[in-house]
Amino acid sequence: MCAKIALFAVFLAGVSCMSIPYGRPAFFLEDHANLMNDDFEDQYFKHPQESVYPIYRNTRVRRQARGVLNTNPDGSTNIMAKLPLAGNDKNIVSGIGSLGGLKEGGGYSSATAGLALDNVNGHGLSVTGKHIPSFGDQLTAAGTANLFHNDNHDLSANAFATRSFPNNPVIPNFNTYGGGVDYMYNNKVGASLGMAHTDVLDRTDYSAMGKLNIYRDPTSSLDFSAGVSKSISPYMPSQSWEPSAGLSFSKYF
Repeated sequence: MCAKIALFAVFLAGVSCMSIPYGRPAFFLEDHANLMNDDFEDQYFKHPQESVYPIYRNTRVRRQARGVLNTNPDGSTNIMAKLPLAGNDKNIVSGIGSLGGLKEGGGYSSATAGLALDNVNGHGLSVTGKHIPSFGDQLTAAGTANLFHNDNHDLSANAFATRSFPNNPVIPNFNTYGGGVDYMYNNKVGASLGMAHTDVLDRTDYSAMGKLNIYRDPTSSLDFSAGVSKSISPYMPSQSWEPSAGLSFSKYF
């Protein structure tokens, strides 16, 4: 039975070489009681941290289980899955989960689990909990509203709020919240704008991304994405726009 489950999980997976959009670090903390010592900077500034942006973006409601497998530049692997639990012709409730930063020798950088509600009109809600061994825990609520949809155009807006609970007792719990707008033309060309604000350090992240579908059939998709991102905070040096690009291949069952 275990072998059959493992084989089924492999079939559910799509393969990608690009990390999640809006993936800039969001754990930049305020200088409370001289927290900015060398150890603190080493832990929270010099090493990339997990993104608090929601992993699961709502698409038109699907009734089948699906998943994604992608890789990071350091060679580690991310696995994400979504399994429908209940619903009707208009709404589906699914269980969602992921493991991030899986390494060949064992270990992981994050684990996420939660519930998502998807509507046939493109609206959606999700609540997820995330554990990051090197940092702490997070609780995220996210929502998507479809603003316009026809045969050629799809426009939606999304928003999220994340509460972070660091392991370090001297670091206070803090919030990150934000949102964005996504547009897609004829399932071929798309663009998105996003913003996220973290209350400690008064940090705001901005991003603009473009997407081009290179190939699509009923069960798979190959996409190219490129964009820029920027972070602003009175506690950080002046930041410039940073470019990013990648190819993504996904397969659905």
